[in-house]
Amino acid sequence: MARQTEHHSALEVVDAFGEAWVAHDLETTLAMITDDCVFEATGPAPDGVRHVGPDAIRGAWREIFADADSQFETEEIIAADDRVVQRWRYTWDGGHVRGVDVFKVRDGKVAEKLSYVKG
Repeated sequence: MARQTEHHSALEVVDAFGEAWVAHDLETTLAMITDDCVFEATGPAPDGVRHVGPDAIRGAWREIFADADSQFETEEIIAADDRVVQRWRYTWDGGHVRGVDVFKVRDGKVAEKLSYVKG
């Protein structure tokens, strides 16, 4: 799916990215990131782990996407230029966590996804 090429604003890119994430579609989600994309995970505390590029990010996201019963819900989204801040709730069997992602969009793709959770 080449949806990222149809979108121009950072908000539209992150919305499409979120749709693929909610659908547990890892391949589409990875197609929507830049080759040098940076993903900073929420853990382990205090700083999380930094993953760079699609191969490293695939490894970081594989388990999340494999859990078909988990649910991701956007609570609020704010966009400014090439940045998008998204408050979310992630639920899985037995628990949930609330957090924030700070996205940077470049050339119609996600170039950064920095994730933070409420402690």
